[in-house]
Amino acid sequence: MRKKTRTSAALTLCFAVAGVGLVGCEDPTTDAKPDAGSSSSASGTGAAPLTGTEKIKVGQHSVNVSCTGSQAGDRPVVVLLHGGGDDLTKMAGFQKTLSADGRVCSYDRLGAGASDKPAGPQDYDDIGKIVTGVLDRVAGDGPAVLAGHSMGGLIAGRYAPDHQDRVKGLVLLDSTSPTAVGDLTERIPESATGPAGELRAQTLAVFAGENPEQLVFTDGEVRSAGDIPVRVIQHGVQYLAEVPEYGPGLEEDWTKGQKAWLGLSDNSELSTAEKSGHYIYLEDPKAAVDAVKQVASQATA
Repeated sequence: MRKKTRTSAALTLCFAVAGVGLVGCEDPTTDAKPDAGSSSSASGTGAAPLTGTEKIKVGQHSVNVSCTGSQAGDRPVVVLLHGGGDDLTKMAGFQKTLSADGRVCSYDRLGAGASDKPAGPQDYDDIGKIVTGVLDRVAGDGPAVLAGHSMGGLIAGRYAPDHQDRVKGLVLLDSTSPTAVGDLTERIPESATGPAGELRAQTLAVFAGENPEQLVFTDGEVRSAGDIPVRVIQHGVQYLAEVPEYGPGLEEDWTKGQKAWLGLSDNSELSTAEKSGHYIYLEDPKAAVDAVKQVASQATA
């Protein structure tokens, strides 16, 4: 479980990124590591199934990908999307557990882990091109379920509506709100000082592209991805409430954002991991695993 911060400075540094669902502060860790493998430039549906950890080419970029488990009938390939500031090793234990039931893959986005750095600022279209390249390699023409944590959930939610031909299910684990920029700007005024003022300035800088992936966050409406199964899980331990003065409001905005993601599908559900902070797949792994299994099962029906 996340340790609580005890000073204003620590609060500011922690919540400048974690408080809006980007990365964690003093977050739980896992010792599990993906299987090591060789580098590969193979891509497309004709390549042999990727097993272990390899680097593939997506356009001009080298992308680090890890796949475990075996294809189980018509079950979709599950692809994990890590949170901002993390990489695929963070989700290795989660991936290992899920791979007992089928094929599961994860990858480092540009600027994360062992993948190349981006050439410059990225938008959701840029990020989406890497998602497509990874799916081409690990799923071919077959269906996929995307399971994203935090920033990874935001990316999955933005990607799925435009790729309904291949994304057949979504699991969003305490995902960044689709209106995170506006929520923070309105919740904490520009005149705010102290920890809240620092939080506002640092987080807006992150949203403007000052993050390892150089993703520039923009708000937008949640668009439909069809009638695919969507499971949204939010944190129950209200760590955002620790922000002086504005904490309860930040928690309200967070819940509003999670509810907004339900607009991805008519077949969507929201639940709360009551004993978990931001890292649900580490702090309440059963809830996360059960959600992925449920979605993967429904996606094959």
